[in-house]
Amino acid sequence: MSVTSTAEQEQAPPPSSSRSWSRAWTDIVEGARQRELWGHLGWQDIKQRYRRSVIGPLWITLSMAITAIGLGLLYSQLFTANIPTFLPYVTVGFIVWNFMSGCLIEGTDTFIGNEGLIKHLPAPLTVYALRLVWRLTLMFAHNLLVYVVIVVIFWSDLTKSGYLITSGGDPQPGIGWSILLAIPAFALLAINGGWVAILFGIISTRYRDVPPVINSLVSLVFFMTPIVWTPDILTTRISGGGGSDWKILIAELNPLFHYLQILRAPLIGNTQSWHHWVVVGGFTVVGWALAFVAMRNYRARVSYWV
Repeated sequence: MSVTSTAEQEQAPPPSSSRSWSRAWTDIVEGARQRELWGHLGWQDIKQRYRRSVIGPLWITLSMAITAIGLGLLYSQLFTANIPTFLPYVTVGFIVWNFMSGCLIEGTDTFIGNEGLIKHLPAPLTVYALRLVWRLTLMFAHNLLVYVVIVVIFWSDLTKSGYLITSGGDPQPGIGWSILLAIPAFALLAINGGWVAILFGIISTRYRDVPPVINSLVSLVFFMTPIVWTPDILTTRISGGGGSDWKILIAELNPLFHYLQILRAPLIGNTQSWHHWVVVGGFTVVGWALAFVAMRNYRARVSYWV
């Protein structure tokens, strides 16, 4: 057989019979069941990254602490904010953002970065998406150490009912039993990370221009998301004619703001709003529906595209 014919066979698309809803569903279910595989791969990613480091994965925590504290102190002066309440706000914002941006940016590399395994390991594609989510979850757990230290230091300020983050801002109820809502909130974020990795991973495997575009957009959206600034600044600091309701749309029309808020609000005792959960729930359903369609139509083509 000639080299040309062999190459044509490798690039040939899979038969149309591979496009079935049952096979797509089986891939997702079997991938979720193989916890030992994606759990081991995700943990190995962390160990490999810091294998020759003295303090190992603690660099994740240290870098997060330096970034959050440095920018928190800077922006607290720019916005004349209360450091004991503004610094935890920024710190938790960075921790949650790090997880979300990781799902978006690294999600585009889900299958490209696992080319060798995909071609030689007969495993469901969902395994590689869950590998990414698990790795980011481990990094999130490391970063939570920064949150614990910050909360312990400013405990009396964060548990005070009616505390303010910025001067003239909205009063917050303070940390209470609502902190338990952080558990289902993170679970919901992780579930969304799954469909993001699958959907964006398939699209990026086919169109290699997508990853740099996503990377640039995420950098832009960071400044448009209330991480180092609070939404009430839009209404109390920005002047303009007419009412102020339109200004809050700058934050409300940003989907990542709702993902951020369902987890940050309970962790630092901010006011909870049901509409954030509704928006995130809606995106979860639509996102997984799109990911399911992508798996049904292009799951068998990924090994030819990588």
